[in-house]
Amino acid sequence: MEFNGCKPEIMNDVSFIEKSMVDAAVKSGATVINSTFHHFSPYGVSGVVVIQESHLAIHTWPEYGYAAVDLFTCGDTVNPWVSFDELKTRFGAKNYSALELKRGSVNLLERLDFDLRGNREQISDVVKPQYKRNVWFTDKDENQALSLRHSGDVLYEKQSPYQKVKVINTYGYGKALTIDNMFMCTEKDEYHYHEMITHPAVLAHGAVKKVLVIGGGDGGTIRELFKHRSIEHVDMVEIDDAVIEASKLHLPTLSAAFSHPKLNLVIGDGIKFAADASEASYDLVIVDGSDPVGPSEGLFSNEFYKNCKRILNDNGLLVVQGESPKFNTETFAELNVCLKEIYGKTKVNTLLFNIPTYPSGVWSIQIGSKGNVNPKVIDIANADTFISNNIMHYYNPELHAAAFVLPTYVKRLLNE
Repeated sequence: MEFNGCKPEIMNDVSFIEKSMVDAAVKSGATVINSTFHHFSPYGVSGVVVIQESHLAIHTWPEYGYAAVDLFTCGDTVNPWVSFDELKTRFGAKNYSALELKRGSVNLLERLDFDLRGNREQISDVVKPQYKRNVWFTDKDENQALSLRHSGDVLYEKQSPYQKVKVINTYGYGKALTIDNMFMCTEKDEYHYHEMITHPAVLAHGAVKKVLVIGGGDGGTIRELFKHRSIEHVDMVEIDDAVIEASKLHLPTLSAAFSHPKLNLVIGDGIKFAADASEASYDLVIVDGSDPVGPSEGLFSNEFYKNCKRILNDNGLLVVQGESPKFNTETFAELNVCLKEIYGKTKVNTLLFNIPTYPSGVWSIQIGSKGNVNPKVIDIANADTFISNNIMHYYNPELHAAAFVLPTYVKRLLNE
């Protein structure tokens, strides 16, 4: 079967395709045993539905609005043309074709003298066909990929003016927020990122009162910031309210701080907000953006970071989601060069941390110091008090010091 002129968004929706294939199998009279489907980032879905009578398989090319489907059945209890009609309608195909091929001509085969009926009856008393779903979400580029198995159900999905926001429920890492088919955070390991983008800078500064957060729509960054009692006010600027809505509805452990009285939440352009902000108005600016594509692309520009420095007070710190030295090597190095041009070579520091669900498992935070604060140095007594009064999952004072110790290959990338 070939389907052309299909809607690209449908061809890229692994959950919809899996359900459509399973429904098509059931309506044709087949008994579904299990399903295995993979979504590939940025686009494409492959999958198979195993039926008692054989299988249905599919691969999609969303960029062409095309799907290729194979149905293999045995016996005469399944009508594959019912599946064809069902998928044609589900996929919204404008053009389609199908070829039926009879295989295994019985008159050319010699039956073996072996009666399986007794064995089948014995097995059927013990094992009943049971449908199992095996749906995978894959975040990949042309060289590497990360896949997580999930329930197949999409808890939240919205195409905003900026990006596609989705929440799925994975088996290994809990609920996961994805943007444009890339993992943003999962319930199981989000604290790796959110604790490291906040606590090292706040504790090193020692007197943070006013903070600007650009991005961070999942809410994890502001949740960690408000653990510091010295902070009096946080301006958070998120361009896409769909991210906030998704987190509030499905990620309560991340989104709990959206109602905090010290928070001023702005739905708008963080780049413009920084350009319009008054000079020396923040102790700390955190850029919690996604990868440099879509609405986050402007967050990786020289002009933007100059404005971030301008709005910091004389002892302020800029903290930036710094990409991965293994996955986004070029962007990681270019960002470091940009920050050093603005803040000075000795005023930019990089820390590394591990996070299993980010590509390569190694990620970075890059910190620019406008004044004399050294982000590597903290007051151990104050840090210990903070740790004792708050629940931490990743950050601790020992890790703080170790995170700034860079592997040799990273030093080479940064010319350090």
